[in-house]
Amino acid sequence: MSVAPTPVGAVIAADAIAIEIGGVCGVVRTKNVRFRRMLLERYRNFLSAAWEPKFELEVELLAVPDSPDLDADLEVSLRGGTWQLRRGDFSVTWDAATGRGRIRQTANPYSIDTVLRVLHSLLLAGEGGFLLHAASVIRSGKAFVFAGLSGAGKTTISRLAPPDVTLLSDEISYLRPRGGSFRAYGTPFAGELSKAGENCSAPVAAVYLLDKGSENRVTPLSPSAAVRALMRGILFFAQSAELVGSVFQSACNFVAEVPVKRLTFAPDQRVWQTIG
Repeated sequence: MSVAPTPVGAVIAADAIAIEIGGVCGVVRTKNVRFRRMLLERYRNFLSAAWEPKFELEVELLAVPDSPDLDADLEVSLRGGTWQLRRGDFSVTWDAATGRGRIRQTANPYSIDTVLRVLHSLLLAGEGGFLLHAASVIRSGKAFVFAGLSGAGKTTISRLAPPDVTLLSDEISYLRPRGGSFRAYGTPFAGELSKAGENCSAPVAAVYLLDKGSENRVTPLSPSAAVRALMRGILFFAQSAELVGSVFQSACNFVAEVPVKRLTFAPDQRVWQTIG
């Protein structure tokens, strides 16, 4: 599924920007110059110059004070071939067949971030990949993923990384099959580091489930335990039994190819001696 061809370039028209994350390009259109400048700055390392967009979104900014209700529940549902996304700070309709959609949102970056995450999670579900609540890095040409809920240590282990490590994300890892292996891609979705990942990718060598402790210790997990742990950390928002089944199968396929281990670690740079 692709929208109609558009001239090549990250800024494809006065009101349009092409953003590529995980090798998947989307076009965002806005007539608001200030908001457009924010998009160009926020996604500056993920602007696409050669692309075939998978989706195109028209942004309509709401004329209300910039005080989004980020605590409101996110609702994602499919009705007659059209996805509907709704939260206190935005509402979206997106046609899965044409790839075209419309966002009504407040003028803040967190709304568009969430919308992009949801759309990418839907697209990945049909391609064998998923978004994982995890930090990820590249070292010596291989990607390492560090999964865990808030407080598990994703930001800590990212801060402790040695200089030869390239950060892909400290919050949301983008994992998809590509060229016969699962790869991890950089994302602009930052966590506590407030730093976007690098726009690059590498084959995934291992996933570590983080636990804080007094010593550094690696424990292998059984495939069933690994799948259960991954499913707890996968970001998927849609109420669709079919797509949830696809995501579960993707997690099983991932575990069949990539080692998943539990990493108990002390907040010390020596933990990186156990990673590899």
